[in-house]
Amino acid sequence: MTRLMLGRTLERICKGVLLLCLLHFLIMMILYFDVYSQRFDLFSRFNNGRNGSRNNVSGAAGSGHHFYYYNLSRPNTTLASYLATGEQLVLSGQPETNQTPSPKPLPPCPEIPPGLVGRLLIEFSSQMTMERVQKENPNVTEGGRYTPPDCRPRWKVAIIIPFRHRENHLKYWLHYLHPILRRQRIDYGIYIINQLGEDTFNRAKLLNVGYTEALKDGEYDCFIFSDVDLIPMDDRNLYHCYDQPRHFAIAMDKFGFRLPYAGYFGGVSGLSKKQFLKINGFPNEYWGWGGEDDDIYNRITLNGMKVSRPDVRIGRYRMIKHERDKHNEPNPQRFNKIQNTKNTMKKDGISSLTYRLVQVKRYPLYTNISVEIGKPPPRPIKG
Repeated sequence: MTRLMLGRTLERICKGVLLLCLLHFLIMMILYFDVYSQRFDLFSRFNNGRNGSRNNVSGAAGSGHHFYYYNLSRPNTTLASYLATGEQLVLSGQPETNQTPSPKPLPPCPEIPPGLVGRLLIEFSSQMTMERVQKENPNVTEGGRYTPPDCRPRWKVAIIIPFRHRENHLKYWLHYLHPILRRQRIDYGIYIINQLGEDTFNRAKLLNVGYTEALKDGEYDCFIFSDVDLIPMDDRNLYHCYDQPRHFAIAMDKFGFRLPYAGYFGGVSGLSKKQFLKINGFPNEYWGWGGEDDDIYNRITLNGMKVSRPDVRIGRYRMIKHERDKHNEPNPQRFNKIQNTKNTMKKDGISSLTYRLVQVKRYPLYTNISVEIGKPPPRPIKG
């Protein structure tokens, strides 16, 4: 009796286990077919799109539509990941616009450019031609403009040269200065301010004209004023503006490579636009040679600024030897005018500048600006 009951109990247990296994199998099959039916449905939808694209490939080529093909047999992939992928691809299938990527902004130019040479050999014995200088500087654009291609300079510099009958000197100046300025990573333009006629030369007034005309040509914020016969002997003498007005030519060969006196500001100098306007530019009434650079020095100090200079070993210059120009004789009134800078600088300067612009012509290596600036007033009769 006991054995019979035990046998029936075991039979019932076996049947129950079998039913559970069968139920588990049925549930797994239902889930299996449900998942894969969805998977194959997704496949068929994308496959239909692919077949449609193949049937209309010629139309698609001209319509700008893009079709994508999918591999749904990737291992270790769930249905959710396929759905997400399909969503992303549908978004990416939108028509593309012909937008060019914006250029990457250039980094600031280094304060000390890496390509500087240092001390230079300057000589004027070899023959110089404009054709040679132009071949040496293919990256300089019309009007004597240059911008570094690989960095963003802090200053935009106008280099202004007062000029009359110095064509040979100009060739040497361009020959040496263009390579120097390019190595210095300077964004610059060169302006030759040519005084027409044979009346008395007026250097400072021509510099005021150069400042005014350069601003018509570009948004300059730094101005270097240079005589055409002065060549720097070291490219570490950087031609840009500083916190204070800059005197570059502090050690010329004609002065034995020494500063002739403490207040000397001649030859080559530089002022920012703000500094230039603060001193009302340069005086217009220094006709003939001498005095205007001392007046400029006085304007700087009277307006609370100081002159900055490079190291004497770097600020060395060679001058092209020449005879004094005609109609540029020493100004006998210069000493009296220098003593009155405080009284004259507010009314005599960029604010009172008058001239007549005759021609602006852009050459490959510089911009020539020809002007008429008038004549000096008659000198007072002694007695």
